[in-house]
Amino acid sequence: MAKDLDMTVLFDIYEPLLTDKQRDTLDLYYNEDLSLREIADPEGTTRQAVMNRISKSEKRLVELEDILGIYTRRKKAGALLETLSYHTDGSDEAATLIKEIKELL
Repeated sequence: MAKDLDMTVLFDIYEPLLTDKQRDTLDLYYNEDLSLREIADPEGTTRQAVMNRISKSEKRLVELEDILGIYTRRKKAGALLETLSYHTDGSDEAATLIKEIKELL
């Protein structure tokens, strides 16, 4: 399984909505970049069990995104801000507002 940037972003957004076990496993896998074996051995479980947990956790993240759409809206808002910044008159006020909105995203 390829470690995917979109999945990492979904994890960052929806982490609080996962179970402790899901959160810990995805943190080790995506943020700490541990292998399945490195996650499984300390738990006394198998690589397959860890892979199954990751797969179910990823499915849950996708379900949450389908329901809430936070990541999708952020991407669209970011794209719109880029377009807006291209079309502004270059005033300091417009640039400041665009910067503040980008920071919120």
